Amino acid sequence: MTAPTTPPAPEAVEADPHLVEGAELPKKKGFGFGFWLSVGWLALIIGSAALADFLPLNDPNEEVAVKQFGPFQSGGPILGADGNGRDLLARVIYGARLSLVIAFCAVMLGFIIGGTLGLLSGYFRNWVGNSLVSLFDVLLAIPQLVLALSLVSILKGDPNIDEGFKLPVTLILIIALGVVSIPLLARITRASTLAWSQRDFVTAARAQGATHGRILWREVLPNVLPAMGSIALLGMAIAIVAEGGLAILGASVEPPTAT
Repeated sequence: MTAPTTPPAPEAVEADPHLVEGAELPKKKGFGFGFWLSVGWLALIIGSAALADFLPLNDPNEEVAVKQFGPFQSGGPILGADGNGRDLLARVIYGARLSLVIAFCAVMLGFIIGGTLGLLSGYFRNWVGNSLVSLFDVLLAIPQLVLALSLVSILKGDPNIDEGFKLPVTLILIIALGVVSIPLLARITRASTLAWSQRDFVTAARAQGATHGRILWREVLPNVLPAMGSIALLGMAIAIVAEGGLAILGASVEPPTAT
């Protein structure tokens, strides 16, 4: 009989310093100064626009006294007055409210319609998806400001005709800018859907007999929403700039409304 062999000694395993009792854990890197500066600036703008009625501001559409012109005179407007003698600070704050409302509603319209079309075109890779992609390309080929200006002109109709029902100007701007934002959001959503619809969990759900609606709603959409949300925030900035361009061209709200 041979003598039993001694099992080899286990190799020394280096202990993880993060798991050693009493060891210092690495500090998590927080947000930088630039992040908090940006958050504070956005909070100031949105808060001022939301609470404009409660702030000690002059009427944005009324002329201030001539003696109050200039930012350094006692009791005068902080930012001075425009060529018509109206308080610039009041007009900026009240104009920010209108521009934010228009941009938010327009992007939400594009988010819902463009997101839905992007999901369908990315999931169904047949003639339906190809037709939608062609539609997105056509809309993206038209300059955004030109497309928005054309839509506003069509929806406003002839200003010399007072008969018939006319949509409010704010609603017209929301519709026009919403249509402009649809192809941008749709293309981003489609690109993300193309990637997620080929993942293993989607294939497993399809093999188990899940319907297309369930797969889109329960499997694909939750993973696509982060990309849609990030591009929607960028779309709000684009919509504000586009609305400002329309205002310069005289296609925005009627004066003396601030924007």
